[in-house]
Amino acid sequence: MSESANNNASRSFLKDLDYSVVQQCMHCGLCLPTCPTYDATKLERNSPRGRIALMRAIADDRLDVTKAFGDEMYFCLGCLACQTACPAGVNYAELFEHARAEIEEKRVLASPKRDFIRGFTVGWLFMDLRRLELLGKILRLYQQTGLQNLIRRMGIIRLMPRRLRELEAMTPIVCEKFSAELIEPITTPVSAKKFRVAMLTGCAQDLTFSDVNRDTVEVLAHNGCEVVTPAEQSCCGSLHAHNGAWILAQQLARRNIEQFPPEQFDAIITNAGGCGSHLKHYAKLLADDPAYLKRAELWDAKVKDIHEWLAEIGLRAPTSNNCSRHESAHSAIGNEVVVTYHESCHLTHGQKVVSQPRDLLRAIPGLKLVELPEASWCCGSAGIYNLTQPEMAKDLLARKIKHIKTTGATTVATGNPGCLLQLINGAAKEGLKLRIVHPITLLAEAYRAERED
Repeated sequence: MSESANNNASRSFLKDLDYSVVQQCMHCGLCLPTCPTYDATKLERNSPRGRIALMRAIADDRLDVTKAFGDEMYFCLGCLACQTACPAGVNYAELFEHARAEIEEKRVLASPKRDFIRGFTVGWLFMDLRRLELLGKILRLYQQTGLQNLIRRMGIIRLMPRRLRELEAMTPIVCEKFSAELIEPITTPVSAKKFRVAMLTGCAQDLTFSDVNRDTVEVLAHNGCEVVTPAEQSCCGSLHAHNGAWILAQQLARRNIEQFPPEQFDAIITNAGGCGSHLKHYAKLLADDPAYLKRAELWDAKVKDIHEWLAEIGLRAPTSNNCSRHESAHSAIGNEVVVTYHESCHLTHGQKVVSQPRDLLRAIPGLKLVELPEASWCCGSAGIYNLTQPEMAKDLLARKIKHIKTTGATTVATGNPGCLLQLINGAAKEGLKLRIVHPITLLAEAYRAERED
């Protein structure tokens, strides 16, 4: 279905936005040092303040939506570091999404190639995750039969254009099994039942990190939760909302509310930082839909990042030292494995979940947490930014890997699938023997080690 099928051709997302949001920026500049693109270029237009000025000019009818405006809004990472730094509480996330929706509405970046890619991915592939799973199975077959390695050894990849070679090198390894094959529809708690929660398995997370979903359910069960995990789920809509496909994002929000009635659960759990940031704002997305608004408000209150939820209910700390069981995967110093933590932008700046992952890591016996310099600085993944803005993404990744090296850590923990993939690719390119893992996986391993002792 076309992303603009139900759009009114005369609609202006920025002009229709509550003007108090548009005019809130004081132009103080405190956001500038936090913005990766401004840091790289030192150009005002590449800063949050500059972009907001452009948005306000459009809302005030002083500027037309042009290709230059579209290019600028898509050069922005959407990392929301500026939102954390802002003393006035400017809702940059809302401005950013409405600006991109305006760009897509006015079609200033439209081209046959771009329209095809958006139509295939945003409009078709991610609107029904059975299609994505089928694509994942094909890719898994390509990898497991050895065809991928054969093509690489034969040098066929070298005949491709540079950009295609880079994309092929970034191809993630598809999991042996998807979440529905690893997780029962209902998982009973290990001890007394205290809570009933729903588990969101995601899109990319399901294909490339379904083991993290399994680990999340196990951890929840160890903390008194009955976990409901339907086999067939829908995309959360973050990809759509962040890329201007507002109508499709609304459709997916309604679909998720229907599948996971918020009144039936104590919490709706997500373990992907980027998804969680979007999932907590369905009420904004459906503000003009009286049939769903109240339920969307309840939904927003029930959605919890896994680290956040465990902190709220009181994490049961594991009792076993699990380091020795993983020394083959990463070295230990003394009796401790040195871990550093990279903050997912949308987990930190979008959801304000900052201390909870660190507290979780510190609760695991045998792990030593070492702070990462610029831990909250974007790694360059930023949804699909590393695909659409490869040069800036590579620079940010190199900066991140440089800081990781200084920590002496053998394990890097991060709570978002995009960050995991980005760091895995970065470490591989540098030839680093690093274990890149979700914090929940480390906790799940510690719980399993208790059973083995």
